[in-house]
Amino acid sequence: MSFPLLTATAVLPALGAVATAAVPAARRTAAKWLALVVSLATLALAVTVLVRFDPDGARYQLTENHAWIADFGVRYELGVDGIGVALLALTALLMPFIILAGWHDADPLETGSRRWRPTQGFFALILAVEAMVIISFEATDVFLFYIFFEAMLIPMYFLIGGFGDRAHEHGEETAATQRSYAAVKFLLYNLAGGLIMLAAVIGLYVVAGNFSLQQIAEARANGSLHMATGTERWLFLGFFFAFAVKAPLWPLHTWLPNAMQESTAPVAVLITAVVDKVGTFAMLRFCLQLFPEASKWATPVILVLALISVVYGALLAVGQRDIKRLVAYASISHFGFIIMGVFAMTSQGQSGATLYMVNHGISTAALMLVAGFLISRRGSRLIADYGGVQKVAPVLAGTFLIGGLATLSLPGLAPFVSEFLVLVGTFTRYPVIGVIATFGIVLAALYTLVLYQRTMTGPVKPEVSAMPDLRVRELVVVAPLIVLLIFLGVYPKSVTDIVNPAVRQTMSDVHKTDPKPEVEAAK
Repeated sequence: MSFPLLTATAVLPALGAVATAAVPAARRTAAKWLALVVSLATLALAVTVLVRFDPDGARYQLTENHAWIADFGVRYELGVDGIGVALLALTALLMPFIILAGWHDADPLETGSRRWRPTQGFFALILAVEAMVIISFEATDVFLFYIFFEAMLIPMYFLIGGFGDRAHEHGEETAATQRSYAAVKFLLYNLAGGLIMLAAVIGLYVVAGNFSLQQIAEARANGSLHMATGTERWLFLGFFFAFAVKAPLWPLHTWLPNAMQESTAPVAVLITAVVDKVGTFAMLRFCLQLFPEASKWATPVILVLALISVVYGALLAVGQRDIKRLVAYASISHFGFIIMGVFAMTSQGQSGATLYMVNHGISTAALMLVAGFLISRRGSRLIADYGGVQKVAPVLAGTFLIGGLATLSLPGLAPFVSEFLVLVGTFTRYPVIGVIATFGIVLAALYTLVLYQRTMTGPVKPEVSAMPDLRVRELVVVAPLIVLLIFLGVYPKSVTDIVNPAVRQTMSDVHKTDPKPEVEAAK
């Protein structure tokens, strides 16, 4: 039997989480190094998966299929397509940077403080989330996917509520209350979505008789499985609602700003660059494959909601006083673009949406982690508390600028290509939606450049006059992300070659072809 490579990529961080949690309390540094080594080893396995994946081969590769709960048709079934393997690689890539960036975020505070936090638990929870996200990208059994789709909420709840940001303008007791509120809101929103999805998962089993994504999709394609129109639409809505909460899509987005504001910067990156991608990925893998006709039926409404997310998120980002909330609302706007690309039902839109997931993960990680380094130095998240930082910490300011320019999709940086593909793919089928969505780009330039101007330029405020520049550990975190932003900005083909065959197969699932250009042939 061949080596179960996909299982190994998920089991390794899970075992690493257990081992990290078991490190004696007095050996906090050892726990950190163990978590970092495990994340690097997981990255090596993810690279192996990426190398062994053949974009022109079978749709799902490196498959594993074993009986699990035979009486209920549940199987341990894994496989990756081009979209899944790209997001698996993104997750494994970001984890070492998240761990390095949070190296001191869970160190014990002053003696007697009620905010003492076990360092080992912090890093163990991060590795647990990595394991659950990775298997979510690999699962081709619907029930197996659902288990880990929901299970990842538990470690995320403790990361938000138990390891919140130390920079708070209101004191420890108020900060603890707000962290608890953000964690509970995150949990309730996502649990509500998950419970509705569970009803849909059960309904799917009643209709199909099994949970295998491949078997159900094949049965639908060859006509051996028929779903009544009403049944298919209700099941689609159950799945889509859960994914829209996770994504998040307006108006189900309100948990994200609170969660990111109260989290440490690395955990905020974990939320928006890693965990939230499971929602948009699942729209492509499950909604479109399992319910193609219902997906087309719901497309006009979903596109309007995505457009509202684009404009609404960007508008609210412009008016934010808190750095982390600004990045959170910017992410809501970006997720609107991703969902718009998915449901534009064009190859350019879906290819751009997948590329956007990867690029948004890298650009958000770069911007938020540098913002976290900035906040840890000043002890404040408020934009008004900064000014003139580029004069005292030019490297920090420079990396912050590049992360911000990537967020506004500057040509030459990675997000530009993905945003351009999404807009082109949307415009060819829904021109009004595509035109209005371009205002999101203008607003992105506004909130990004205003943020940089208010924090980095102008007179040096006394509170930042002695601010140190980026240290070696922080440069190790930021520099590779900046390099990736530039590399994927000038050579996106390295990702599109992997995802495009999977996009073409998804387009075939929903029986859609790209619109033909309405231009006269050249004479």
